[in-house]
Amino acid sequence: MEEVRVTPWEAEAFVDYDRLIKVFGAKPLTEREVSALKSLTGELHPMVRRYVFYSHRDFDIYLERLRSGARCALYTGRGPSGYTHLGHILPWIFTKWLQDRLGLELFFQMTDDEKFWHDERLELSESNAYAYENSLDLIALGFDYRKTHIIVDSEDIGYLYPIATRVAKKITYSVQRATFGFTDSTNVGLVFYPVLQIAVSFLPTELYDEPTEVLIPAGIDQDPYWRIARDIAPSLGYPKPAQIHNKLLPGLGPEGKMSSSKPETAIYTTDPPEVASQKVMRAFTGGQPTVELQRRLGGNPDRCSVYKMYEMLFEEDDEKLRERYWSCRTGALLCGECKAQLAPRVATFLQDFQKRRERARDVVDRYLLRGKFEKPRVRKS
Repeated sequence: MEEVRVTPWEAEAFVDYDRLIKVFGAKPLTEREVSALKSLTGELHPMVRRYVFYSHRDFDIYLERLRSGARCALYTGRGPSGYTHLGHILPWIFTKWLQDRLGLELFFQMTDDEKFWHDERLELSESNAYAYENSLDLIALGFDYRKTHIIVDSEDIGYLYPIATRVAKKITYSVQRATFGFTDSTNVGLVFYPVLQIAVSFLPTELYDEPTEVLIPAGIDQDPYWRIARDIAPSLGYPKPAQIHNKLLPGLGPEGKMSSSKPETAIYTTDPPEVASQKVMRAFTGGQPTVELQRRLGGNPDRCSVYKMYEMLFEEDDEKLRERYWSCRTGALLCGECKAQLAPRVATFLQDFQKRRERARDVVDRYLLRGKFEKPRVRKS
């Protein structure tokens, strides 16, 4: 059986997600959880209606705790090794929707240390600078600064380390190696790093000084961290973090998720709109090699990066999306036509987004965790 390549550092976007759920031991998102969410929010985000967010761990329990009045929070983050692209902000868009509909506070981790340890070419000063650049993208999406707390690992380690010391004592190297594929040549920083990502899932409990249920909306490639966190949470006196996983936005090339390692296949929030349009027009599709074959055989939107851009980000109307799907399937819609319709949508989005992003430079300090909370102390085990 072909191995599924999905890790925190390497992932494919066109994979068998049903199989991936079984491999990772998660649960599929069902109508039960979707209905429970709608009962709290009054409506559903397109990413939920279309099962872009498709699997979870204890999302149902999290919603029950939220309904009962328990203290709850959100947690997600970004590994700042470069500028932000659309694949990065996909789960952030849904996270903001949750914040708006449910009034939840968000703890957002910028892992500048992890990216420094992972990339030999990257200096810590560079990944730290990208943390602040990437923060502009988060702010541009409209998160509430009063409820959004950005943690920059290398600068806010005092908030994480008291928790990380206790977490580290619960995890052996054999667990790290089996979970993340570390080898004898892996540097010690990267081996230690998962402890810090796990620590943030417990940080709200320490800051609020009461048990806090945490939900993590993120790509399923980040799931290995939370499996360990959930295993050790009870022994440390913390609630198990819940998760809701999104599918990965495909890059504009033949395979793989949208990735900074393949900049020509990614649309960055900093791309000039005309450059982004050109990338869309050159994108890989699920179409046939000729117009004649496309008209006769139809295309395959399920393997098409352009269609996935509509499905995940650029078409809110479900009926119009269905029409596009079947127009592609039946050959009524050509790939060039589909691209030509997407390109101006992407360009308009970037034009508006980049204005908000530039304005965000003046308010970054409002979003930083430091200054909002006292640093937690080391608990007695």
